Amino acid sequence: MTIPDLPLATVVSGIPSLSYFHKVLTPEITQILNATPSLTLFLPVNDAWMALDPLERTYLESSFAADDLGRILNMHAVVQKGVTWSDSFDPAVNLTTIDGQTLEIIVSPKKTMISTADLVEPDIYASNGVLHLVSSLLIPPGALQLTPEKYLLTLNCTSFVSLIHASNLTSLINDTETKYTILAPSDEVLTVFGDGDLPPPGSDELKKLLQYHFIPGRWRPEKLATGMLLETALEEEGLEGGRQVLGIELSDGKKVRFGGAGVIGEPIEVNNTLIYFISRPLVPPTDALQTALPFLDLSSFLAAVFSTSLAETLKTTSRTSLLIPHNSAFKRLGLLVSAHLLAASSKSDLEKVLLHHTLDSVQYADALHNSSQHTFSSLEGSDLNLEKAKNGTLFLSASGGWAGMKTALYTKDILTQTGVIHEVSDILIPRTVDLTIGKLVKAAKGSTMATLVSKAGLDWVLNGTAPPEDSRWAQEGFAGTGWTLLCPTDDAFKEFNLTALYENVEWLQEMVGQHLIATPHTSGSSFMVPDENVLNNNRPLQLDDSPTYSTLRTQDSEYGDIIFRLHDDGSGKYIVGIKGARGTDGNGDWAQVEAWGRSTTGGGTGGVIQIDAVLMPYHPPWWIEYGAPTVVGIVGSLLIIGFFLGVRWVWRRDVTEATYEPVGGYGRDDGEDS
Repeated sequence: MTIPDLPLATVVSGIPSLSYFHKVLTPEITQILNATPSLTLFLPVNDAWMALDPLERTYLESSFAADDLGRILNMHAVVQKGVTWSDSFDPAVNLTTIDGQTLEIIVSPKKTMISTADLVEPDIYASNGVLHLVSSLLIPPGALQLTPEKYLLTLNCTSFVSLIHASNLTSLINDTETKYTILAPSDEVLTVFGDGDLPPPGSDELKKLLQYHFIPGRWRPEKLATGMLLETALEEEGLEGGRQVLGIELSDGKKVRFGGAGVIGEPIEVNNTLIYFISRPLVPPTDALQTALPFLDLSSFLAAVFSTSLAETLKTTSRTSLLIPHNSAFKRLGLLVSAHLLAASSKSDLEKVLLHHTLDSVQYADALHNSSQHTFSSLEGSDLNLEKAKNGTLFLSASGGWAGMKTALYTKDILTQTGVIHEVSDILIPRTVDLTIGKLVKAAKGSTMATLVSKAGLDWVLNGTAPPEDSRWAQEGFAGTGWTLLCPTDDAFKEFNLTALYENVEWLQEMVGQHLIATPHTSGSSFMVPDENVLNNNRPLQLDDSPTYSTLRTQDSEYGDIIFRLHDDGSGKYIVGIKGARGTDGNGDWAQVEAWGRSTTGGGTGGVIQIDAVLMPYHPPWWIEYGAPTVVGIVGSLLIIGFFLGVRWVWRRDVTEATYEPVGGYGRDDGEDS
C-alpha cells in the first residue's frame, strides 16, 4: 500500500484526535508545518486541550493568541538532521525543541514517556517530517504566561486594551504576580460611550481614567459592602500622591456598583486577577466645585464661592474636605446675617466663613463615624468640633458664631479630585468673623438708624464694645451686655425732620432707647428659647407667645416696654408695639417685623430686628395721664357727699316721724280725770 506523500499540516487535518489543534491553527503555523523540513512534531490530543481552563481555551481560540500558539508549537517541535522515529527513543533520549526546552524521552516495557506526557501514537508519516501524538501539553510551568491582557482581549475588551497601550500602562495588564481587580468596559460599552466622550489618546486625563479602573487586591463580591471606598491605581496629585478611591454600592443585597457603574454578568477570575465587566467607563472625580454643580440644593453655597476669589483655592488645595450647607441654611442663618455675608462689601467675612467649611484633611464617612478624633482644623485657621449623638447623628460646632452654634453633618462621601464633599444643615461662623450690630444694621438698610444711635452717644452698641467707663451706661451695669436693636429701615424716616431730631439730643436718646433691648447672655436667660424647627436659633429674641421686653427707656417711663405678637392677618409675620400705648391712631406705637439677624458680639446674644416703622416714644395726652386720677377724685368726693347726705336724711326722718303719747301727756296721772 502506498502512503500518501502529504505535508504535516494536511496530515494533522485528517486525524480526528487532533481536531482541536487543527481548530486553533493560524495561517502562520500552517505555513511552518508545511514548509519546515525534517520536522519532528509531538502534538497533544484533544483531551489534553480539554484539561485547560475554559477561559484559556477561549483565549487560544481567539485571534489574539497567534504569538502564544506559535510558542506552544515551538515547545512541541524538534528540527534536526533527519526526523526522529520512535525506534530511536530506546532506551532514553533527550531532544531540544525549537523553543529551547528539553524533552526527556524514556522508554519502558509498559509505556513511553515524553517528559510528563504519555506517547499515545508514534510515527505518523508526513512528507516533511514525522508526527507523534502525546497525552498532554509539553509546556513547562511558567513557560507560557496567560496575562490579564490576553483574557481581556479574548473577552471582547479590545478597545479598553488598546487605550491602555496608548497610555503606556501595559504593566497593569501584563503583571501576573500582583493581585488586581480590573473593572473593564467591553467594546460595546465603549462604542455607546463614544470616542468624543473620552479624553484624547495618550493624554494625562486618559491615563488617569484608565488607572481608575484598577483596584489593588482581589475584591470578590462577598467582600464588598455598601459605603466601602476602595483605593485604585490612580495616584492623585490633588491627594498629594495618595490613591484616589472608588465608592461601592450594593443593591438588592447582591448587585454591585462601582462608582455608580453597574456590573454586567459574573466576575472572571484569572490567576491573581479578578475582572468585572462594567456598564460604563469610570470617570475619576473632578475638582470640588465642578463635582458639586449638579447638586441643586448646594447652589447657594457655590454662588457664594464664585462671588469671592476663593474658587481656585477650593479647586486646587490638596487633601481637603468641603462641608457644603444646603440652600435652606442661608435662610436658617437669619436674613440679615445672610444679606451681610453676601454683600459686596463683606467679602472678607464671607471668605472666612467659606474657608471655615473646608477641612484641611480628607475625612471620609467611615473615619468621621468611627474615629476617636473630635477636632478638625479648617483652611480658615480655626477648628471645628465633632460630636456624635446617641442615635448616631453627627454634629459640628463652629469656632465662633453665637452661643451653641452647630450644624448637623450628613456624610455623603462625594468624591473630588482633592478629597471629599459632605453636606451640612447649617452655616458655621468662625471666631474670626465679628457680626456686630453695626454690620447687621447696614444689611437691614438702616443707615439712618445707625446715625441716630451714634449721635445719641451709643456708637459702642454698633461696634459690639463695652460702654465707656465713665458713661452712665457703664455705671448702670451694662458692660458685657448684649443688645438687640429694633432697626427701622431708611424708608421709615422719610417723613421725619432729621435735622431737628439731630439737634435735640435728649429726644434723640429717648427715641433710640425705645429701640434698644438689653439681652443678657446668662445660660438660663429666657431670651434664648430654642426653636425646635431650627437647629441654630437665628433670632436675637424669642418672638412667640407675646413676650414683653424692657428697653433702655423702661427705666425712665412706664411706656418703655415693648411687646411682640403674631399679626392678626394670618400671614405668620410678627408685629412689635409699645406696651400700654393707647389713645392715638397707633401709627407710632407699633411696627411690622421684616427680618432679623443675630450678632456674635456681646457673648453671642442680641442682634438686629428689622422693622418697617419707627416706634415713637409714647407720651400719653393729659386726659389719659391726669384724667383718670381726676375722675377718681371727683367720683370719690361725690360718693362721700352722697354718704353724708344720706345719713342726714335718715336722721331727720327719725326725728319727725309720729309716735304714741298718753292722753294728757306724759306728766299726768290717770286719776286726775275724776
